Amino acid sequence: MTRRWRSETEFFDVVASRLREQVGPLSQVELDRCRKLKRPWLCKEYCIRLLGDLRRTRILDLGCGGGSSSVLFAKLGATVTGFDISPQSVELAAHRAQINGVSGQTTFLCASAEEISFQDDSFDVIWGDGVLHHLIPVLDPVLGKASRWVRPGGRAIFSEPVCLSPTLRALRRHVPVHTDATPDERPLQCAEMEIIRKHVPDLQLRWFNLLARLNRFVLVRPLNYEGSSLPRRFTANALGLVDWGLLSLPGLCELGGNVVLSGTFARR
Repeated sequence: MTRRWRSETEFFDVVASRLREQVGPLSQVELDRCRKLKRPWLCKEYCIRLLGDLRRTRILDLGCGGGSSSVLFAKLGATVTGFDISPQSVELAAHRAQINGVSGQTTFLCASAEEISFQDDSFDVIWGDGVLHHLIPVLDPVLGKASRWVRPGGRAIFSEPVCLSPTLRALRRHVPVHTDATPDERPLQCAEMEIIRKHVPDLQLRWFNLLARLNRFVLVRPLNYEGSSLPRRFTANALGLVDWGLLSLPGLCELGGNVVLSGTFARR
Protein backbone atom coordinates (compact mmCIF):
# COMPACT_ATOMS: atom_id res chain seq x y z
CA MET A 1 0.00 0.00 0.00
CA THR A 2 1.39 3.40 -0.95
CA ARG A 3 1.95 6.16 1.59
CA ARG A 4 -1.04 8.05 0.18
CA TRP A 5 -3.46 5.14 0.53
CA ARG A 6 -2.11 4.27 3.98
CA SER A 7 -2.78 7.86 5.06
CA GLU A 8 -6.33 7.72 3.62
CA THR A 9 -7.02 4.41 5.36
CA GLU A 10 -5.80 5.64 8.73
CA PHE A 11 -7.79 8.86 8.47
CA PHE A 12 -11.09 7.17 7.62
CA ASP A 13 -10.56 4.38 10.13
CA VAL A 14 -10.47 7.05 12.83
CA VAL A 15 -13.58 8.77 11.43
CA ALA A 16 -15.51 5.49 11.28
CA SER A 17 -14.55 4.51 14.82
CA ARG A 18 -15.77 7.88 16.07
CA LEU A 19 -19.10 7.56 14.25
CA ARG A 20 -19.99 4.00 15.21
CA GLU A 21 -21.76 4.92 18.44
CA GLN A 22 -23.80 7.59 16.65
CA VAL A 23 -25.27 5.28 13.99
CA GLY A 24 -28.95 4.47 14.28
CA PRO A 25 -31.89 3.53 12.06
CA LEU A 26 -32.83 5.93 9.30
CA SER A 27 -35.72 8.07 10.42
CA GLN A 28 -39.07 7.78 8.69
CA VAL A 29 -38.90 11.55 8.12
CA GLU A 30 -35.68 11.21 6.11
CA LEU A 31 -37.03 8.26 4.12
CA ASP A 32 -40.21 10.15 3.32
CA ARG A 33 -38.20 13.18 2.19
CA CYS A 34 -36.13 10.99 -0.11
CA ARG A 35 -39.26 9.40 -1.57
CA LYS A 36 -41.13 12.66 -2.18
CA LEU A 37 -38.15 14.63 -3.57
CA LYS A 38 -39.79 18.03 -3.37
CA ARG A 39 -36.55 20.04 -3.12
CA PRO A 40 -34.13 19.42 -6.02
CA TRP A 41 -32.07 22.40 -4.83
CA LEU A 42 -30.86 20.12 -2.01
CA CYS A 43 -28.03 18.02 -3.41
CA LYS A 44 -29.12 14.69 -1.90
CA GLU A 45 -32.65 14.99 -3.24
CA TYR A 46 -31.34 15.99 -6.66
CA CYS A 47 -29.10 12.90 -6.79
CA ILE A 48 -31.89 10.54 -5.78
CA ARG A 49 -34.15 12.10 -8.40
CA LEU A 50 -31.48 11.33 -11.01
CA LEU A 51 -31.33 7.72 -9.82
CA GLY A 52 -35.07 7.32 -10.34
CA ASP A 53 -37.01 4.25 -9.21
CA LEU A 54 -34.45 2.16 -7.32
CA ARG A 55 -36.46 -1.03 -7.09
CA ARG A 56 -34.48 -3.89 -8.69
CA THR A 57 -31.60 -1.48 -9.47
CA ARG A 58 -28.06 -2.80 -8.97
CA ILE A 59 -25.81 -0.06 -7.62
CA LEU A 60 -22.07 -0.03 -6.98
CA ASP A 61 -21.22 2.49 -4.23
CA LEU A 62 -17.63 3.34 -5.12
CA GLY A 63 -15.88 4.43 -1.94
CA CYS A 64 -18.89 3.69 0.24
CA GLY A 65 -17.40 5.01 3.49
CA GLY A 66 -19.68 4.26 6.42
CA GLY A 67 -22.47 3.12 4.13
CA SER A 68 -24.98 5.92 4.61
CA SER A 69 -25.78 6.18 0.88
CA SER A 70 -25.74 2.40 0.40
CA VAL A 71 -28.21 1.84 3.21
CA LEU A 72 -30.49 4.64 2.00
CA PHE A 73 -30.53 3.20 -1.52
CA ALA A 74 -31.26 -0.27 -0.16
CA LYS A 75 -34.15 1.10 1.90
CA LEU A 76 -35.48 2.61 -1.34
CA GLY A 77 -35.38 -0.79 -3.06
CA ALA A 78 -31.92 -1.17 -4.63
CA THR A 79 -29.41 -3.99 -4.32
CA VAL A 80 -26.14 -2.33 -3.37
CA THR A 81 -22.49 -3.38 -3.38
CA GLY A 82 -20.12 -0.99 -1.67
CA PHE A 83 -16.38 -1.01 -1.21
CA ASP A 84 -13.91 1.19 0.61
CA ILE A 85 -10.22 1.19 1.42
CA SER A 86 -10.90 1.68 5.16
CA PRO A 87 -11.61 -1.55 7.11
CA GLN A 88 -13.34 0.36 9.90
CA SER A 89 -15.59 2.13 7.39
CA VAL A 90 -16.60 -1.18 5.82
CA GLU A 91 -17.37 -2.59 9.28
CA LEU A 92 -19.44 0.51 10.05
CA ALA A 93 -21.33 0.15 6.75
CA ALA A 94 -22.21 -3.46 7.54
CA HIS A 95 -23.32 -2.44 11.03
CA ARG A 96 -25.46 0.35 9.61
CA ALA A 97 -27.08 -2.07 7.15
CA GLN A 98 -27.84 -4.56 9.94
CA ILE A 99 -29.58 -2.08 12.23
CA ASN A 100 -31.59 -0.79 9.27
CA GLY A 101 -32.70 -4.26 8.21
CA VAL A 102 -31.08 -4.28 4.76
CA SER A 103 -28.17 -6.68 5.24
CA GLY A 104 -29.72 -8.96 2.64
CA GLN A 105 -29.66 -6.19 0.02
CA THR A 106 -26.14 -4.94 0.69
CA THR A 107 -22.62 -6.30 0.30
CA PHE A 108 -19.57 -4.45 1.59
CA LEU A 109 -15.97 -5.16 0.62
CA CYS A 110 -12.65 -3.75 1.80
CA ALA A 111 -10.37 -2.96 -1.13
CA SER A 112 -8.79 -0.10 -3.02
CA ALA A 113 -10.37 1.12 -6.23
CA GLU A 114 -7.41 0.10 -8.36
CA GLU A 115 -7.24 -3.43 -6.90
CA ILE A 116 -10.88 -4.46 -6.78
CA SER A 117 -12.53 -6.20 -9.72
CA PHE A 118 -16.08 -7.13 -10.69
CA GLN A 119 -17.52 -9.04 -13.61
CA ASP A 120 -18.56 -7.03 -16.63
CA ASP A 121 -22.20 -5.83 -16.68
CA SER A 122 -22.64 -6.40 -12.92
CA PHE A 123 -24.34 -3.06 -12.17
CA ASP A 124 -26.87 -0.59 -13.53
CA VAL A 125 -25.34 2.47 -11.82
CA ILE A 126 -21.92 3.43 -10.48
CA TRP A 127 -22.44 5.92 -7.64
CA GLY A 128 -19.91 7.89 -5.66
CA ASP A 129 -20.28 10.62 -3.06
CA GLY A 130 -17.09 12.61 -2.58
CA VAL A 131 -14.78 9.82 -3.73
CA LEU A 132 -13.31 10.73 -7.13
CA HIS A 133 -11.24 13.57 -5.69
CA HIS A 134 -9.51 10.97 -3.50
CA LEU A 135 -8.62 8.92 -6.60
CA ILE A 136 -6.93 11.60 -8.72
CA PRO A 137 -3.66 9.64 -9.27
CA VAL A 138 -5.62 6.61 -10.58
CA LEU A 139 -8.80 8.31 -11.83
CA ASP A 140 -8.40 7.32 -15.49
CA PRO A 141 -7.85 3.56 -14.99
CA VAL A 142 -10.49 3.33 -12.24
CA LEU A 143 -13.16 4.93 -14.44
CA GLY A 144 -12.03 2.69 -17.30
CA LYS A 145 -12.74 -0.37 -15.15
CA ALA A 146 -16.02 1.07 -13.92
CA SER A 147 -17.21 1.51 -17.50
CA ARG A 148 -16.99 -2.26 -17.91
CA TRP A 149 -18.64 -3.07 -14.61
CA VAL A 150 -21.92 -1.45 -15.68
CA ARG A 151 -24.29 -2.92 -18.24
CA PRO A 152 -24.47 -1.27 -21.67
CA GLY A 153 -26.17 2.08 -21.11
CA GLY A 154 -25.23 1.98 -17.43
CA ARG A 155 -24.99 5.31 -15.68
CA ALA A 156 -22.45 7.23 -13.66
CA ILE A 157 -23.64 9.55 -10.90
CA PHE A 158 -21.08 11.28 -8.71
CA SER A 159 -21.25 14.18 -6.27
CA GLU A 160 -17.87 15.88 -5.91
CA PRO A 161 -16.13 18.97 -4.54
CA VAL A 162 -14.80 20.99 -7.47
CA CYS A 163 -12.79 24.19 -7.78
CA LEU A 164 -12.25 25.30 -11.38
CA SER A 165 -11.46 28.94 -10.61
CA PRO A 166 -7.76 29.79 -9.92
CA THR A 167 -8.90 32.78 -7.88
CA LEU A 168 -11.11 30.63 -5.66
CA ARG A 169 -8.33 28.06 -5.26
CA ALA A 170 -5.97 30.78 -4.06
CA LEU A 171 -8.63 32.15 -1.69
CA ARG A 172 -9.38 28.67 -0.35
CA ARG A 173 -5.74 28.23 0.67
CA HIS A 174 -5.87 31.40 2.78
CA VAL A 175 -9.27 31.06 4.44
CA PRO A 176 -8.87 29.31 7.81
CA VAL A 177 -12.08 27.24 7.69
CA HIS A 178 -11.70 23.77 9.14
CA THR A 179 -12.72 20.89 6.87
CA ASP A 180 -12.66 17.16 7.57
CA ALA A 181 -10.16 16.49 4.81
CA THR A 182 -7.29 14.07 4.38
CA PRO A 183 -3.84 15.61 3.88
CA ASP A 184 -3.56 14.68 0.19
CA GLU A 185 -7.06 15.40 -1.10
CA ARG A 186 -8.13 18.43 -3.12
CA PRO A 187 -11.22 19.36 -5.14
CA LEU A 188 -11.40 18.24 -8.76
CA GLN A 189 -9.97 20.66 -11.31
CA CYS A 190 -10.23 21.00 -15.09
CA ALA A 191 -7.81 18.16 -15.87
CA GLU A 192 -9.85 15.67 -13.84
CA MET A 193 -13.09 16.89 -15.39
CA GLU A 194 -11.66 16.04 -18.80
CA ILE A 195 -10.75 12.54 -17.63
CA ILE A 196 -14.30 12.01 -16.41
CA ARG A 197 -15.72 13.31 -19.70
CA LYS A 198 -13.51 10.85 -21.58
CA HIS A 199 -15.35 7.97 -19.89
CA VAL A 200 -18.76 9.66 -19.70
CA PRO A 201 -19.01 11.58 -23.01
CA ASP A 202 -22.55 12.88 -22.40
CA LEU A 203 -21.57 14.22 -18.98
CA GLN A 204 -24.12 16.56 -17.43
CA LEU A 205 -23.23 18.97 -14.59
CA ARG A 206 -25.44 20.48 -11.91
CA TRP A 207 -23.69 22.88 -9.57
CA PHE A 208 -24.37 23.34 -5.84
CA ASN A 209 -22.85 24.94 -2.79
CA LEU A 210 -22.17 28.61 -3.38
CA LEU A 211 -24.04 30.36 -0.57
CA ALA A 212 -24.96 26.94 0.79
CA ARG A 213 -21.37 26.66 2.00
CA LEU A 214 -22.81 28.50 5.01
CA ASN A 215 -24.82 25.40 5.92
CA ARG A 216 -21.82 24.27 7.96
CA PHE A 217 -22.86 27.04 10.36
CA VAL A 218 -26.63 26.57 9.88
CA LEU A 219 -27.40 22.86 10.16
CA VAL A 220 -26.70 20.63 13.13
CA ARG A 221 -23.39 18.89 12.60
CA PRO A 222 -22.60 16.85 10.66
CA LEU A 223 -24.88 18.72 8.20
CA ASN A 224 -27.96 16.98 9.58
CA TYR A 225 -31.05 18.40 7.85
CA GLU A 226 -33.65 16.29 9.67
CA GLY A 227 -32.06 16.87 13.05
CA SER A 228 -32.04 20.65 12.67
CA SER A 229 -34.73 23.04 13.89
CA LEU A 230 -37.41 24.43 11.56
CA PRO A 231 -35.71 27.88 11.29
CA ARG A 232 -32.41 26.21 10.42
CA ARG A 233 -34.07 24.01 7.78
CA PHE A 234 -35.82 27.09 6.38
CA THR A 235 -32.47 28.88 6.11
CA ALA A 236 -30.84 25.87 4.42
CA ASN A 237 -33.70 25.73 1.91
CA ALA A 238 -33.42 29.47 1.23
CA LEU A 239 -29.67 29.21 0.62
CA GLY A 240 -30.24 26.21 -1.66
CA LEU A 241 -32.93 28.00 -3.65
CA VAL A 242 -30.74 31.07 -4.20
CA ASP A 243 -27.87 28.83 -5.28
CA TRP A 244 -30.19 26.95 -7.65
CA GLY A 245 -30.91 30.19 -9.45
CA LEU A 246 -27.42 31.71 -9.36
CA LEU A 247 -25.63 28.51 -10.38
CA SER A 248 -27.95 28.06 -13.35
CA LEU A 249 -26.34 31.13 -14.93
CA PRO A 250 -23.44 30.32 -17.31
CA GLY A 251 -21.18 33.00 -15.89
CA LEU A 252 -21.65 31.93 -12.29
CA CYS A 253 -22.12 28.17 -12.38
CA GLU A 254 -18.46 27.28 -11.89
CA LEU A 255 -18.37 29.24 -8.61
CA GLY A 256 -20.20 26.34 -7.00
CA GLY A 257 -18.12 24.29 -4.61
CA ASN A 258 -19.84 21.00 -5.40
CA VAL A 259 -21.06 19.45 -8.64
CA VAL A 260 -23.24 16.45 -9.45
CA LEU A 261 -21.88 14.68 -12.51
CA SER A 262 -24.14 12.29 -14.39
CA GLY A 263 -24.22 10.52 -17.70
CA THR A 264 -23.78 7.22 -19.52
CA PHE A 265 -20.52 5.31 -19.45
CA ALA A 266 -18.82 4.73 -22.80
CA ARG A 267 -18.04 1.06 -23.39
CA ARG A 268 -14.40 0.46 -24.30
